[in-house]
Amino acid sequence: MKTFLIDLKKCVGCYACQIGCKDEHCGNCWKPYAEEQPETGQFWMKVNEYERGHRPHVKVAYIPTPCQHCAEAPCMDAAKDGAVYRRADGLVIIDPAKAKGQKAIVNACPYGVVYWNDVLDIPQKCTGCAHLIDEGDTITVPRCFDNCVHGAITWGDEEELDLEGAERLCPEYGTAPRVWYKNLPKKFIAGRVHDPVAKEVVIGATVTATGEAGTFTATTNWIGDFWLRNLPDADWTVTIEKDGKKVAIETSTKIEDKGLGEIALA
Repeated sequence: MKTFLIDLKKCVGCYACQIGCKDEHCGNCWKPYAEEQPETGQFWMKVNEYERGHRPHVKVAYIPTPCQHCAEAPCMDAAKDGAVYRRADGLVIIDPAKAKGQKAIVNACPYGVVYWNDVLDIPQKCTGCAHLIDEGDTITVPRCFDNCVHGAITWGDEEELDLEGAERLCPEYGTAPRVWYKNLPKKFIAGRVHDPVAKEVVIGATVTATGEAGTFTATTNWIGDFWLRNLPDADWTVTIEKDGKKVAIETSTKIEDKGLGEIALA
């Protein structure tokens, strides 16, 4: 089965994959796989940008998000008359002729990667560039993969890809996607520790986050910053200690990453 593997550690948010998809599908009709993609309003390979934390402790994550080509595809269940089908290679395709008027196909996708074309009255999405795969001459890979200069996107047979440590987006949806991700961003807690009496940052303080999900530790660096990374979604007690001084802060990563800002160790 054909599979995408996207390594987010290599993704820098250059949008080359998104641009390549647009270049391939805007102004081009690739029937029977797809009508042309509109120039605006649809991104069959969309790079979602997430700003995480709170100033000054902020990280930006980029997650390229095409159709997940799910093994248990809700769009197929919602479609009538075989308007959505799965190819032998695993790619899920919306038949642009049979899908006309079937907006339920859009609503069925929990990932929000099926779009509605008001002009043509059809649902549309990533095809995995099936027209290129079937061409079989010079270009036999999806444009997003071909355009990715950083090697963040890999495409191939699932059994040939290195999926060790890879994860799926939103596994709770139960759709068994055929798009895998490495280095999906996990929650963090960050802050800067200072001594209000000495009016200096505190270097080398021990920072410990404890909760039902476990214990995580970090040390403040040369500017007094600490980063507790790869945290589960949970409630935490963050304790900061050095030279007999100690402060404890209650916080949570259940909803978002936490930038605690300036913390006085007194």
